[in-house]
Amino acid sequence: MMTHAIPQTQVIEGSNKRFISLDLTLSNSESIKSPIVIFCHGYKGFKDWGCWNLVAEYFAQNGFHFLKFNFSHNGVTPNSPTDFSDLEAFGNNNYTKELADLEAVINWLETECSEKSRIQLDSIYTIGHSRGGGIVSLAAAKDSRIKKGVTWASVFDLTERLPKNTEEWKENGVVHQLNGRTKQEMPLYFQFYENTAMNKKELSIAYQGRKIRSPFCIIHGAEDTAVTLEEAIKLHEIIPTSELIIMEHTGHTFGSSHPWNSSQLPTELKEVVEETIRFLQD
Repeated sequence: MMTHAIPQTQVIEGSNKRFISLDLTLSNSESIKSPIVIFCHGYKGFKDWGCWNLVAEYFAQNGFHFLKFNFSHNGVTPNSPTDFSDLEAFGNNNYTKELADLEAVINWLETECSEKSRIQLDSIYTIGHSRGGGIVSLAAAKDSRIKKGVTWASVFDLTERLPKNTEEWKENGVVHQLNGRTKQEMPLYFQFYENTAMNKKELSIAYQGRKIRSPFCIIHGAEDTAVTLEEAIKLHEIIPTSELIIMEHTGHTFGSSHPWNSSQLPTELKEVVEETIRFLQD
């Protein structure tokens, strides 16, 4: 039976002086320093989505500190952590801001975290889901503080995820994408395209991923229709230190959904978590 760990919630400064809300769930191994896992959510995601709190608890019960956070421009706020109540921020997000946010979280761990005496700062690991996996891949290529990286259902090409109607986007200054769960029309301002084009080389996983030298694990569902298995295979091919784990009979969220009302992880996601723990403990 899983005992419920109580996460410590903090708010730190992220990109453009906007807030990053984070939860730090401490390992149950109180007598020794423990490694820490930093979790990056995906597009239209947030740190309290679906099963992520249960995932944090599972890692804590297995000897890891677990930190999950909201990217500063993901559209939720500290006062409304599960609702997209700040669509202006969402529209002004981009990949370089998310990379800067992850860097800010690691900097905070090293300098300001009140529990840093319990953390093995030479054992910082990252997990990214979906678009967050792309951010984790890019960060692992340039930040030597990240000792191991893991992706869950990760994208391979961030540029390919952008809307294709570039001329219309430029003319109107914004495009909207429907959030199938909330039915909100989510804005994306043209700055997203401009920023991505300006930083094309820095944001190319195909280019940057070849620089990764730390151990890396790619986990993907065979039945993922949101991000196809082909993207995981491409990611595996270009990261020299990677292993690829294909989870049969599961899709993009590994059996989870939002909201999640059970106190147990879905079977598929539990298998993903256990494979990740095995990799991080090796």
